[in-house]
Amino acid sequence: MQEKKDQIVLEILNLRTHFHTEDGVVKAVDGIDFHVNAGEVMGLVGESGCGKTVTSLSVLGLVAAPGKVEGTINFNGRDLLKLSTDELSEIRGNEISMIFQQPQSSLNPVLTVGDQITEVLHIHQDIDKDEAWRQAIEMLRLVGIPSPERKVHAYPHEMSGGQAQRVMIAMALILQPSLLVADEPTTALDVTIQAQILDLMRGLNKKMNTAIVLITHDLGVIADMVSWVAVMYAGKIVEQTSVKDLFAEPMHPYTQGLIGSIPILGRKKRRLDVIPGVVPNLVDLPKGCAFASRCDQKIDICEKEMPDLIAQKPRHEVRCWLYQE
Repeated sequence: MQEKKDQIVLEILNLRTHFHTEDGVVKAVDGIDFHVNAGEVMGLVGESGCGKTVTSLSVLGLVAAPGKVEGTINFNGRDLLKLSTDELSEIRGNEISMIFQQPQSSLNPVLTVGDQITEVLHIHQDIDKDEAWRQAIEMLRLVGIPSPERKVHAYPHEMSGGQAQRVMIAMALILQPSLLVADEPTTALDVTIQAQILDLMRGLNKKMNTAIVLITHDLGVIADMVSWVAVMYAGKIVEQTSVKDLFAEPMHPYTQGLIGSIPILGRKKRRLDVIPGVVPNLVDLPKGCAFASRCDQKIDICEKEMPDLIAQKPRHEVRCWLYQE
């Protein structure tokens, strides 16, 4: 189990986010537990469709009907699922912020960058227009936007993808939240800009002591950024440990497959490892382990019963029958 420090910013217990549709119940997130300490960078990793983004939307209270969120989401000692809409709106953007995958589509195309950043300030603070614009310019400078005094008047379409993502980060951090949720923040960016954005997030994490939940399918980003990582598959966490232990000794066959599919510079390989098959339909999940149909190490019980997430060694949990009696 993840080591608990003095201050836990976010603690998720038995989180379940299900969508009730005509075809059946989509178990997008199906009973997960993790926590994030103050100033920590934690990673949620897995293939598309495994439940990472729905987890983040659940934390921010952004799951719309027919979705239903159950469990416990403790943020600085308050259960977010028990708050009113107004109380949650006061926390969202102020104490918890989020960076979305597509910066260009997340920004309002008819408002300037400055208008959108200052709007965040006006919603949560009693601040005059001049001071709000001053803070917006300073935040753009902090996130590395060149000529912020000029760029604050620009529209989103006048900015590159990397600059737009920096604007999103500026909006997310201008109120200095204690928790930042970053959902695939570098997916749409080229490799050079991706490295710059990750360096920026790392620097702001150290400077502001903001805890970060980094959601990605890219294990290279995980290795570079986080200290603790949870691997998700079909709505459940299948492995959870420190990033060092995950790469040194991955235990779950799914994690082993993900790491084995990464090309390694300087190592010759005839072909990369692949994980056969696809993520199962979340409406009609198999009876046993959801990964069994794709696993080359499965045993009889794998297709009959779902294993529990159990600590196999200190601070290393895995959901797999290979390590259980």
